[in-house]
Amino acid sequence: MKLRFLKYLLLISAAVMSLFCDAAQNKRIVGYVTSWSKTLPDPKLLTNINYAFGHVTDSFDGVRIDNASRLKNVVALKKKNPKLQVQLSIGGWGSGNFSEMAADPEKRKAFAQDCRRVMDEYGLDGIDIDWEYPGSSAAGISSSKADKDNYILLMRDLREALGSKALLTLASPATVGFYEFKPIMPYVDFVNIMAYDLNRPPYHHSSLFRSPLSGDMTADEGVRAHVSGGVPVNKIVLGVPFYGHGNKDVYPDFVNYNKLEKKDGLKEMYDEKACVPYYVDEDGNMVMTFDDKKSLQRKAEYVTQNGLGGMMIWEVSGDTDKHELLKTIKKNLKK
Repeated sequence: MKLRFLKYLLLISAAVMSLFCDAAQNKRIVGYVTSWSKTLPDPKLLTNINYAFGHVTDSFDGVRIDNASRLKNVVALKKKNPKLQVQLSIGGWGSGNFSEMAADPEKRKAFAQDCRRVMDEYGLDGIDIDWEYPGSSAAGISSSKADKDNYILLMRDLREALGSKALLTLASPATVGFYEFKPIMPYVDFVNIMAYDLNRPPYHHSSLFRSPLSGDMTADEGVRAHVSGGVPVNKIVLGVPFYGHGNKDVYPDFVNYNKLEKKDGLKEMYDEKACVPYYVDEDGNMVMTFDDKKSLQRKAEYVTQNGLGGMMIWEVSGDTDKHELLKTIKKNLKK
């Protein structure tokens, strides 16, 4: 009897561990791949790829894809990882025509149907909407006070056109206010929070927590704002950068991690409160803000500890040839 009971306990323990491992494996690692870059990521290190970008056509009723042949090459990565899911991300900074499309019921539905066509034609797993941002013309695009309400209708029509099995996601800034999250949550699988570009030197652009160098927003504050706005924790995917921002006197504004070198006379610092590294000059002034393996490990631990749905990367071509950053994320999301 004791032996049987012991075997029974071992079976139960194995089942529990299996469930735990499956839950860890279910954390998403979403990597953006751009139309203008040339490298392709190791598909085994990702669960999802968002291809950037598609756009709303000038007729406001369809989809235009940048460098469609590269999209095909990205989809072909699924041969190496059959579990990989690939989405077309429609939008990006300065990509317009959303406001006009979403405001017109016929054009909105036609756009949604064209998204379905694109998904079927290219063998995609879904669509990611990166409208930056409803109700705002900051990116030089048209906008309307009705955008926020029309966005809800857009997501509804997209879900209807794409079907229940397709992925439908969106990119959201860390600051909330452009969306009514509660009404769109029934249609959306997850929300990618762009917790980067939050500031420029002399402040961090991707603080995890608040410190004197965090500026006006942190990743943690962005997550909390989304939860308060109605996004379930497990539908939140935390965005992280594979690049840094320079102060323009010492470094360019954008520098990929794999091109980042500490110049003579600079000192690397680590902000223990914000959990991110940075470079300072001889006078102690921040000249470069970025993420590295240490900060990404801490962010992966944060995602796990708080039950978030995973991590998103803009963008994977900033990684090293050995995929050091992606491997760091994958390793620490399993803890």
